[in-house]
Amino acid sequence: MALMDTLFITVVFIVAGLVKGVTGMGLPTVAIALLSLRMPPLSAAALLIVPSSVTNVWQLAAGPSVYPLWQRFKWVMLAICVGVAAAGWLGAASWSGAVLGLALVGYGLLGLSGWRAQVAERHQRWAGPLAGAATGLMAGVTGVFVMPVAPYLQALNLNKDDLVQALGMAFTIGTLALAVMLTLNGTWHATAAGASVLTLIPAVAGMQLGQWLRDRMPPAVFRRCFFIALLALGAHQLIRL
Repeated sequence: MALMDTLFITVVFIVAGLVKGVTGMGLPTVAIALLSLRMPPLSAAALLIVPSSVTNVWQLAAGPSVYPLWQRFKWVMLAICVGVAAAGWLGAASWSGAVLGLALVGYGLLGLSGWRAQVAERHQRWAGPLAGAATGLMAGVTGVFVMPVAPYLQALNLNKDDLVQALGMAFTIGTLALAVMLTLNGTWHATAAGASVLTLIPAVAGMQLGQWLRDRMPPAVFRRCFFIALLALGAHQLIRL
């Protein structure tokens, strides 16, 4: 069983890294969606701390606008930390499977629909922190950081580079906040940290494969398959509860 678990985790991180390499996002979402087939979502999240942190810092550092983006979105980022802390305080792990299933189904449907919201500038003062807090709460329950901060940032009509960096900032801060929460509740410890370091190898290998594949297939086709797979995994998560 230990060998099978190791092989399963290795394949999961190769696939998740491949998605990240092709689309520029999705490593934690795919990894947790697949790992949760065999373990609780927050245990899966503990394995993701190192590969998620490394790839997100890499994404954050890829452009010149870190400080201006921090100044613009600092209340969103701080709200993410508050949401993660609230999830830990509420002891929300008992219903993490249901929330993860709903999040995957919602994200899959949103991606397939192609719908994008628009947030007027006058509403961003309250909508940003609200999206951040909801994202942190979701991450503290499921380990997934994409909802609703990714749709919120996409609704601001940022240019491509600023959007990629803003997402990298949100995911980096969320991952660090989650690491603190998991350390405090005993899920993140020396054994989990060591395993998380090892998962960086297949994740990077998958990213390299994804970058190679990105030049050889239409990204729109890959994204459609990605969202269909998330929808199916979310539905499976809900059915087995």
